[in-house]
Amino acid sequence: MRNERSLLFVPGDRPERFGKALATGADLVVIDLEDAVLPEAKAAARDHIANWLAEEGTAKIAVRINGTDTGWNSDDLALVVSSPRIAAVMLPKAEKKTTVEAVASRLQRGQQLIALVETPGGYVDRLEIARARGVSRIAFGSVDFCAETGIGTMGDELNPIRTELVIACAAAGLPAPIEGVTLQVKDPEILAQDVARARRLGFGGKLCIHPSQVVAVNDGFSPSSEELDWARRVLDAASVQGAVVVDGKLVDKPVINRARQLLAAVA
Repeated sequence: MRNERSLLFVPGDRPERFGKALATGADLVVIDLEDAVLPEAKAAARDHIANWLAEEGTAKIAVRINGTDTGWNSDDLALVVSSPRIAAVMLPKAEKKTTVEAVASRLQRGQQLIALVETPGGYVDRLEIARARGVSRIAFGSVDFCAETGIGTMGDELNPIRTELVIACAAAGLPAPIEGVTLQVKDPEILAQDVARARRLGFGGKLCIHPSQVVAVNDGFSPSSEELDWARRVLDAASVQGAVVVDGKLVDKPVINRARQLLAAVA
């Protein structure tokens, strides 16, 4: 599984939307068994996922399971490990390394674990969670985080938190983390601003809650033509021995590495 840019949620009790979500071009569709499904509908939602996986193609999906402190977690994990088409599990309210590793230990070989950091406890232990065995990526649950901390909005007020999550992932050797959702599904300008900010801060992707957000997120987290042109010129210049300059700036090892990363993203 590559480093996804767009992760689109779809409610687990709405099977008629599963295929439509795949058709949006999202890098990963996350079928949600947690917040999007009422308690009395969770068992039926698991059945919907199992039936759909048995009948529909070979597409890979992710499932957001219920938390380990709920009575639904064990049944959710039983569903996950029953299907190789479930490429990843998203664990909500990831707070403790031991708990995260216990969930990871139950997954099939090849299934990846996305730890959703969305509580003060998860933020405080962010580096331990990032270093937990089996964790493949960190996602930021900004809505829940604001609700639990009393931070008023999900704008620039959260930038210190975002930066710390990016640093934790880098220190743990994980891919860049996944930014939280944009709630304004009918305002493309706000979405564009949110995507641009997340990329500037070092995020590598974003959670989506509406199909209309997918294209903008994919585009926003992909290198632009100008960036790719710069990267090629940097690598061409670096092939010459001695100090070289591109666009008036010295080309050294970190610059070369950045150029290679940009080109690798579209390889």
